[in-house]
Amino acid sequence: MIAKLLIAWCLVALCVTIHAVGVTCAVRWVRRQPGPGQRFLRWTWLFICIAGWVVLLHLFEITAWAAFYDLKGALPGFQASLYFSAVTYTTTGYGDLVLPESWRLVGGVEALTGILMCGWSTGFFFAIVGRMYDSE
Repeated sequence: MIAKLLIAWCLVALCVTIHAVGVTCAVRWVRRQPGPGQRFLRWTWLFICIAGWVVLLHLFEITAWAAFYDLKGALPGFQASLYFSAVTYTTTGYGDLVLPESWRLVGGVEALTGILMCGWSTGFFFAIVGRMYDSE
């Protein structure tokens, strides 16, 4: 079990790295956008772009967990692994597909990782909204 938790910790580190790089790129892009004088449509477009980027980051992270489950044969194929990972990472938890008992703690770590990464994304959106109000 310790070995599986160590692997889960490595996946957490990978997700944090993906998110850090992605948010840093997004911050640099947002800083290059014109500040004062922006109107509703420009800000809406900015939020659409950021939302798409953040969803893409989460999909990369979900795919990393799914690839691990598939590599270890914990689930029946990559498609099932991807589905399970998406449901777990987002803490939807349908329960129609579960990990073998020896891997279930790893699934819990994925759910905690998803909560943290989604919280980070929410904070990032909040910072952009603050920038929007500061520029007006």
